[in-house]
Amino acid sequence: MNQLENLYREVIMEHYKHPRNKGLIADEAYIKIRHKNPSCGDDVTIQTLIEGHTIRDCRFEGHGCSICCASASVLTETMIGKNVDEARVLTDQYLRMVSGVSYDTDQDLGEAEVCSGVRQFPARIKCASISWQAFIKTLEGGAKNDE
Repeated sequence: MNQLENLYREVIMEHYKHPRNKGLIADEAYIKIRHKNPSCGDDVTIQTLIEGHTIRDCRFEGHGCSICCASASVLTETMIGKNVDEARVLTDQYLRMVSGVSYDTDQDLGEAEVCSGVRQFPARIKCASISWQAFIKTLEGGAKNDE
């Protein structure tokens, strides 16, 4: 394992063991979307607060493998403070990156780059993308209490 892969693994484990922005808030202003993957047990709810055109808060709750939970934690940190259009672009680029599809490598994905190696393991792509897919639905104004 090279040094960069080792660093990425450490960051993933740090987010898995000490997740950021975990825990939902009982507030109707948040848009909440839940996605489940019955084949592996990943179950994540993303909750987003948008004020004006800015993401003021992004939270998650759920359980799953280390990649799923770390990806959700990284997502929340990445998106807080971003405008909605920028968040859409980042989400698209992230999903392209983890899927092994051509993406703009000049796009700064920040800490989300730690999931770049997932593209080498097709069975883990959904683990890394489930929270991001739920997040994009919150930007689309999905049902506030989608289950």
